Amino acid sequence: MLAHNAALLATEPTLTVFQAFVLGAVQGITELLPISSSAHLYLFPTVLGWPYAGVTFDIALHAGTLLALFVAYIDDWRRMAFEFFSPDAAKRHEARSLFAMLTVATVPGLMAGWKLGDLEDRLRELPYAVPLMATLLLVFGLLLWAADRFSRPGREDRLPGWGPAIGVGLAQALALVPGVSRSGITITAGRAFGLSRMAAARFSFLLSLPITAAVVANTLLFKGRELSHAMPVSTLLVGVLTSAIFGFLAIRFLLGMLRHTGFWVFAVYRAVLALGLFAWSASHVGH
Repeated sequence: MLAHNAALLATEPTLTVFQAFVLGAVQGITELLPISSSAHLYLFPTVLGWPYAGVTFDIALHAGTLLALFVAYIDDWRRMAFEFFSPDAAKRHEARSLFAMLTVATVPGLMAGWKLGDLEDRLRELPYAVPLMATLLLVFGLLLWAADRFSRPGREDRLPGWGPAIGVGLAQALALVPGVSRSGITITAGRAFGLSRMAAARFSFLLSLPITAAVVANTLLFKGRELSHAMPVSTLLVGVLTSAIFGFLAIRFLLGMLRHTGFWVFAVYRAVLALGLFAWSASHVGH
């Protein structure tokens, strides 16, 4: 059976190096900006007529954004690690509280992935997958704008508090659905719970690291053979490295932009993309 499956995979069209590069860039940018990477990774091959390498390849690209997240926030993780055992009681309490909040906030996303791990695959197979993603892009873009527009400037505290941490963690579970956006929904929740733009983005990115690490580890552990048959390792590495580079640049871009403006730019982008997808889908009905 394994040999038969491998033979089938080998006969399917695979990505070129250029396509892997483009999709790696798409993953890096859209995973860490609040515009939904899962939707973009489905839509690019669909609209451009490229072969779809599968959800496993999409998840493998998360290894690149995992690296970007770690490098961008290495000072925060290093500080947390050192202060976790600090002789200074205040610093030790803060580091341990932040670690506990991140741990608790990660649980809903892990549970959702465990129970609904194939949800993304099932949604992609629906005949109305594109208009569904367009609707989610539009709706959750509007929620992001509303949470940012009508919330107070917010607190810049390093510790978000247990209420916001749990709320953001529960919101992260919705990111399984293509079109929602992990960073988008967690930043929306952070702003709704009273965090400042920078604090909401920071907690969102810190929270992204453990859940992304879990997803990547699970993929490599249980689906590594599927990836090795789907495409050459060199092609996969191009996608992963491109994802890391563009992911790091996306984080820097977002944090720099937030010093001058809000999240309305991303809400507008999501709305324009959604309208374009509605039009594209309508023109391809019956094709």
